[in-house]
Amino acid sequence: MIIVTRNTHDYGPFDEAVVARYVEEGKLLMHDKARDAETGEVGIIETFLMRKGLRPRVQNKGTLSQQLSDIGKEFLFPKDEFSHRNWLEDKRLMVLAVVGLSLSVIMLLPIGGYLVFYAVSLYFATIWGIFFYYFFKTRQVYLKTTVSVFFLTQLAVFLIFSGLNSLNFFYVFTQAHFPISIIGYILGVGLTEEFVKMIPLLYLEKTSKEPLLPQTVVYYGLMCGIAFGVFEGVQYQTQVNIQADYTSAFVLNIARLTSLPFLHAMWGGICGYFVAFANLYPRYRKSMYVLALSIPAVLHGLYDSFANISYLVSLFVAFGSVVLLMAYLKKGSTFQQRLRQ
Repeated sequence: MIIVTRNTHDYGPFDEAVVARYVEEGKLLMHDKARDAETGEVGIIETFLMRKGLRPRVQNKGTLSQQLSDIGKEFLFPKDEFSHRNWLEDKRLMVLAVVGLSLSVIMLLPIGGYLVFYAVSLYFATIWGIFFYYFFKTRQVYLKTTVSVFFLTQLAVFLIFSGLNSLNFFYVFTQAHFPISIIGYILGVGLTEEFVKMIPLLYLEKTSKEPLLPQTVVYYGLMCGIAFGVFEGVQYQTQVNIQADYTSAFVLNIARLTSLPFLHAMWGGICGYFVAFANLYPRYRKSMYVLALSIPAVLHGLYDSFANISYLVSLFVAFGSVVLLMAYLKKGSTFQQRLRQ
């Protein structure tokens, strides 16, 4: 006698011959879990049936045309779903379509040159945006605000990096030998680029109708980072990577579309964390704004400084940036209690 287990429920006990008939009728499967009703031995149906010399074969239910007829046309083409546009209400399906087909749509557009790189960068930015939305969204996160923050960052990037960035004296130190170059990468590159990401967050806090949760501002900081990554990715692909050999350019282009925008997002998220606390606890706003700018700038600068010296160190800085943001979010409630005192 056999006891059959399906979805944690036991059925039976059944005689082996009865189980064999159920298998032939398609009601049970040979690899369904089972156990011996007397000894308690656990296995699958096939094991117990073979011991009894039973080798059931599943019977086909009619011919191919009969099977298709039984299945029914509505399962092959659910026209009601299409006619009532119920598929438009399936958010998972829409996300899947955006991720899977957007690049194919871009290929149809009559664009070339710089716009191609920008469009492809936007595609990967959208994927990162969906990813961050899934992990960091709060009740205060809105699609309209997300899009506004993204393109506000783009505007700030184009304005500042059209010439204003040259006003930062510390850029000249990036041309010096290591370790003096660290000064340039932190106070020149890091400070300037992280300030660009900070501008939309300051505007968001100023125009918000309610105090924003730290995780909310972290989310928008991530979006600012992705927006900056789009600009930098296009810039490097069209000016720097194109000068490398094919293999190197391919790897560098992929990195500029994936890992490096992710890093900019992490630093933007850290900035958003402290910007949020600056507005929640205005008595500490000076120190919070300094931390919002300096911590990402230092991480950014160290990553760039070691990139050509020892990339292993840069990877350590990158991983540390991710861990640091996660640690900040976990300690958020404790941090708030300290600031209330």
